[in-house]
Amino acid sequence: MSDELPLEIERKYLLSEMPRLPKPYRRLRVDQGYVPGQKLRERVRRIREGAETRYYRTLKFGRGVSRTEIEEETTAEVFRALWRVTLGKRVRKRRYVVPDGARCWEIDRFSDRDLVLAEIELEDPDEEIRFPPWLARCLVREVTDEPEYGNFRLAR
Repeated sequence: MSDELPLEIERKYLLSEMPRLPKPYRRLRVDQGYVPGQKLRERVRRIREGAETRYYRTLKFGRGVSRTEIEEETTAEVFRALWRVTLGKRVRKRRYVVPDGARCWEIDRFSDRDLVLAEIELEDPDEEIRFPPWLARCLVREVTDEPEYGNFRLAR
């Protein structure tokens, strides 16, 4: 068993509008909130896809393209207990997961504002990104290193 913490390598992009998505894609409803804390930033998340609902607890450390991410699935009861303390630090969005070769683009359309972001997880921080035409038409700029586009800062 490895002692290394799991690493998330991800780039995030601002889009001018919701793109016309190619089929097939998955559509998820995501509710996430942040538990108050000074040193730890814990996120709780509910993901609904059709009739299925799953719950997660996540800790992330670091900024930029590469960050440590520790995530575990949890129960509805744990989610509800922690959700109560996230008032004022929540995000609600629709997430569309679109396959693109070996990777998937995740397109987030926020429910409470006119904002659409695209994310892609990578194997290497220096990996070249190739934008499919359906996404390139809406691409404004990369916002990976802009804290105001992080979900924690977007939470209300």
